Amino acid sequence: MEELFPIISPQLLAVAVLIGVVSGFVKGVVGFAMPTIFISGLSSFLSPELALAGLILPTMATNVIQSLRQGIGAAWTSLKNFKLFLGAGAVMLVLSAQLVNLIPSNALYLAIGLPVAGFTALQLMGWSPKLAGRSALAEGLVGTFAGFVAGLSGIWGPPTVLYLTAVDTPKQEQMRVQGVVFGLGAMMLMFAHLQSGVLRAETLPFSAVLILPAILGIWLGFKVQDRIDQSTFRKVTSWVLLLAGLNLIRRGLLG
Repeated sequence: MEELFPIISPQLLAVAVLIGVVSGFVKGVVGFAMPTIFISGLSSFLSPELALAGLILPTMATNVIQSLRQGIGAAWTSLKNFKLFLGAGAVMLVLSAQLVNLIPSNALYLAIGLPVAGFTALQLMGWSPKLAGRSALAEGLVGTFAGFVAGLSGIWGPPTVLYLTAVDTPKQEQMRVQGVVFGLGAMMLMFAHLQSGVLRAETLPFSAVLILPAILGIWLGFKVQDRIDQSTFRKVTSWVLLLAGLNLIRRGLLG
């Protein structure tokens, strides 16, 4: 085992596998939060760089499963419908990935966590932000911001989910769109970090071994997600977003 994974002990690898199952389960229920849980859990005992490398392949695999759950045709329609978001996010992701070692992680976590926790707390108290139809400007701006933070941290769920919620996307469509958006983002993240050096010969096996636990988790999560209605889905999504935002704030303040 140590010869296969010289960068991590068997005991810590077992903890990483458990984190993979938990993050997959949450993703199966609400369609996002896997990178947030992965990066939060893994970075508590691994370096930020190794934690980021670990989440890349399982995130990509589970997003492919999520996006294709209703078939290739439905996934292709979602891709076309959100091409502006994807394009803006992809360009910014590639650019910001090259800055991963230059921008203080604490500042980044606070920049993401504060608005996410604030907006979500207001939603849970009864405020429901709505956009009057989909706006190209708003979609481009959110995509750009989501891609920027994704390249640096592997996290672009919160801004994406806030946007999809604001345009009142139905549950099944939101799950599929998130799968398409995050799946393509995960592919871009992989290619970007093959260039940045985060994903390399030493870290690839670690990321690969976390694929199966994540798939098990998302399969279990789908079972729960299929049983909840639109209103419950919205509430669960908001609570997961709030917890994700608060955890990012905690990491930003405490390091």
